[in-house]
Amino acid sequence: MKKVVVGLSGGVDSSVAAYLLQEQGYEVIGLFMKNWHDDSVTISEECPWLEDSNDALIVAEKLGIPFQTVDLSAEYKERIVDYMFNEYERGRTPNPDVLCNREIKFDVFMKLALQLGADFVATGHYCRKEVLVHPDGTETYRLLSGADSNKDQSYFLCQLSQEQLAKTLFPVGALNKPEVREIASAKGLVTADKKDSQGLCFIGKVRLPDFLQQKLKPKKGVIVEVPSDVPQLHKKRPQFESKEKELAFDSEKPVYQVNDGKVVGEHQGAHYFTKGQRKGLDVGGTKEPLFVIETDVEANVIYTGQGKSHPGLYRSTLFVTDDELHWVRTDLALKIDATMAVIARIRYRQPLEKATLYKVDGGLYVDFENPQSAITEGQFVAWYIGEELIGSGVIS
Repeated sequence: MKKVVVGLSGGVDSSVAAYLLQEQGYEVIGLFMKNWHDDSVTISEECPWLEDSNDALIVAEKLGIPFQTVDLSAEYKERIVDYMFNEYERGRTPNPDVLCNREIKFDVFMKLALQLGADFVATGHYCRKEVLVHPDGTETYRLLSGADSNKDQSYFLCQLSQEQLAKTLFPVGALNKPEVREIASAKGLVTADKKDSQGLCFIGKVRLPDFLQQKLKPKKGVIVEVPSDVPQLHKKRPQFESKEKELAFDSEKPVYQVNDGKVVGEHQGAHYFTKGQRKGLDVGGTKEPLFVIETDVEANVIYTGQGKSHPGLYRSTLFVTDDELHWVRTDLALKIDATMAVIARIRYRQPLEKATLYKVDGGLYVDFENPQSAITEGQFVAWYIGEELIGSGVIS
């Protein structure tokens, strides 16, 4: 009998994943990850992990499977939290959920599970895995979007490797959310009607700015409103001698100075803000809402523009350096000067958009057919062919 360790999170999806695997004849073990308990950073009065671990225990008892809690908080601090603070300090915006899957669930946690004798690790993610078997008997693993397009979580798994996929199962990936809740309800699982968690993958129920302010000290600076007709937003396009030079031109960010606009307010630290952000600026009196179009953490200035259509929000091309480039399908990785038509997204829940990948020396350009709003350094871009996620990278 094959042994599977399920990451029981205390939510309905992982609960049903454990039940389905049991029904399929696997020997199932439930493991709850305790990921954060740093008393030097006050998170909130609530203690979500305690409530979640209790729910996970109750589910394990109901299913009659072994259960234990593993404390991975030291690894979390080193690999996720410290990385996040460092990125925000640099004026970038990391995605902790993608990192959490790459560094913790499918690395530290997976290694632990395999040490316990597991053949596979399973999670409650809404995505699917397929296996291509080649004539020589070798296998290639495909990461497919979840059947429930409203809950598809493949983007969060965009950094997984072939080695990790080989050992992973996604039991709820072929179901939609209402079906998952129905199964949980029919089986009498305590998590059947539990709300989906909204917090970051490791700090639970807390507002991100509150969390960041624990470690990144407030620093007063100015908010500048940039008009939509500043010259750097309307650069004349020269004749390009190569496609690479054209892409480099299109991926360049405008550089603003304080005197490009007018000072309209103050903030407590440019590192608390990210591109496309509207909330938290506390500037009134404008015809349309202000959106952050750029942050300068060195000078501690936030540049904003009025309205969702402000040209400072849009770019069609982004760049990923070679050291931040990842292929889930290593067999499809582009060689220098090669191109590939894909569909891609720069954030979770964003509709997939047509784009072309261009591999150059030192990295990869992702050139979208339509300009994208708030392309943000530090976030992940993920690209697909059809419903298969084949690669990703950190936007530079």
